[in-house]
Amino acid sequence: MTHPVFEIKNLSYTYKDKLEQTPALKDINLEIDKGDFVALVGPNGSGKTTLIKLILGVLKSQQGEIYINGKKSRKYAAWNEIGYVSQKSNSFQKGFPATVSEVILSGLTKGKGLFKRFNKDDKKKLLDVLDLLDISDLKDKNISLLSGGQTQRVLIARALINNPTILVLDEPTVGIDTKHVKEFYEVLFKLKQEHVTILLVTHDIGVVVDHADEVACLNEHLHFHGTNQEFKHLGEAELSKIYGFPLQLVSHDHDRECCS
Repeated sequence: MTHPVFEIKNLSYTYKDKLEQTPALKDINLEIDKGDFVALVGPNGSGKTTLIKLILGVLKSQQGEIYINGKKSRKYAAWNEIGYVSQKSNSFQKGFPATVSEVILSGLTKGKGLFKRFNKDDKKKLLDVLDLLDISDLKDKNISLLSGGQTQRVLIARALINNPTILVLDEPTVGIDTKHVKEFYEVLFKLKQEHVTILLVTHDIGVVVDHADEVACLNEHLHFHGTNQEFKHLGEAELSKIYGFPLQLVSHDHDRECCS
C-alpha cells in the first residue's frame, strides 16, 4: 500500500504567551504525493513557516496529526530522507570561511557525527551532487565569494548530498535577482525529473504557478489546494479575499525550454 509523502490531518497550532494567544493554523488538511512539486503560498504571517516547522518536527503539534511516508511524524526516524533549505540559509554566505565542497559535505555530519572523517563514498556523493547542480567549477571557491544564485545551488547541494527523496524549501529565492531565480527553478525542474518530492514555500505566486504542479494557498486556513492551472483560474476577488488585500495574479511565464 502506498502512502502520501506528507499527510496532514486536522492540524491546528496557536502561539501562546502570558498575555495572549495567536492562532497560526486552523484545521489544515493536506496531502502531497511522491514526486509532486507543490508550492505553498500565502501572505506574510499566514502560517506557512509554522506549517513547515511542524512538518519537520521543529515545533510540536498541538492538535491534529502529521504523517510522513505513512508514519506519524513524532515516530518518524528517517529524517535523512528529507533535505531542507531554510529562509535564513543565505546568511551562510556572509563571511563564512569555508569552501563550497566543505559546505556541501557538512550536510553529511548529521549521519556521521561532527568529527568523523569523510571517506571515498562521501567524496563520490560530493562529486555527484556538484555535477547534478552544475557547480563542479565552484568546488574549491570560498562560499563568501559566490553570487546569490550560486550560493543557493550550493545550499541545495548540501541538502541533497544524502540523496533525500524529499526537498523542503522555505522562501529560498529571497534576495536573489531575476536571472538567478530563473536558474533556481531550472534546478528544481531537474530535481523533479529525478523524482524528488518538492515542497516550496514562496511569496512569489506569479513565478511559482509557472513551475509547480500544485499550489496550496494558506492563510491560517487552507483556502485552496489544486493544480497550478486551477489556481491560475481563481478570480481576482477570490484571491483578494484569501490574501486579505487586493491582489492580481500575474503569470510571468518565463522563457524556460527546460520546463516545456
